[in-house]
Amino acid sequence: MTQRVGTWLAVAGWWAASAAYAADYAGPIFDAHLHYNVEAQQAHPVDDVLGRMQRSGVRAVLANSRPNDGTRTLADAGAQTRAAGVTVVPLVRLYRDRADYDNWFRDPSIATMVDTELRRGTAAGPYRGLGEFHLYNSAHAAGPVAVQLMARAEREGLVVLAHVDDVAIDGLLRATPSAGARSRLVWAHTGIGGVPVERVRALLRQYPGLMGELSYRPGLTCSAGGAPVLCPEWRSLLLDFPGRFVIGSDTWVNQRWQYYEALMQEYRSWLGDLPPVVARQVAWGNAAGLFGLPAEPAPRP
Repeated sequence: MTQRVGTWLAVAGWWAASAAYAADYAGPIFDAHLHYNVEAQQAHPVDDVLGRMQRSGVRAVLANSRPNDGTRTLADAGAQTRAAGVTVVPLVRLYRDRADYDNWFRDPSIATMVDTELRRGTAAGPYRGLGEFHLYNSAHAAGPVAVQLMARAEREGLVVLAHVDDVAIDGLLRATPSAGARSRLVWAHTGIGGVPVERVRALLRQYPGLMGELSYRPGLTCSAGGAPVLCPEWRSLLLDFPGRFVIGSDTWVNQRWQYYEALMQEYRSWLGDLPPVVARQVAWGNAAGLFGLPAEPAPRP
């Protein structure tokens, strides 16, 4: 009986907290996981994607693409991005084509391509990191190119965006010169396959530069009268680590572009379940701080 009462009180507390922050988040958004891949560029030209960002209140994006031409297209469209009030933060993606997904971690030509891109930069400025990359087998975190690029990222202060499981997080970060103490890694989806919240909590404690990105995250939200709210264990985690999470669209296929505004609105709905200061950190402040953007974005032109 005592256990049932405790469970009921926990659920009641969650619903009460949800009701206290029922209004949607209305502030700026930093889309910290965005792709402008080759197949999107004809279907969704720059004016189209910037319009979707503008209508969604997105003021900055962490852009990467397959190949990197798409990222440069966005980063080089300075007049258009300024008019839309959107800052483009470019990353070098490790993929020239889909074949690279399965082999990049041991292919020396990938390291050469990354070096060329980093030297080249974009009209908007230098690349700020590496990724998104995938590891479908956590053992591949020890691949020679993976180890080389993680060390380079740490040495040069580059942010890494990685789509990996929790075992690969350990593998990638422990292999760096500082054993992960100075690395900055954004964990796409905060773990594939629904890594348990307590494991996420343990990794956040272990690696001070690890941040979780929340697109496609199983178990993140529950329904409260039809509107998405954070499930209790995730709400607790975000409140315990308010400076360690970001949000993103993950526009990996064109359908994600077609529903871009709806994706951002879903974020605004559950962000409203958090205290306003925390909601703004997750939506904007954490990613902005990671890349040196202002705490308050400039007014749109």
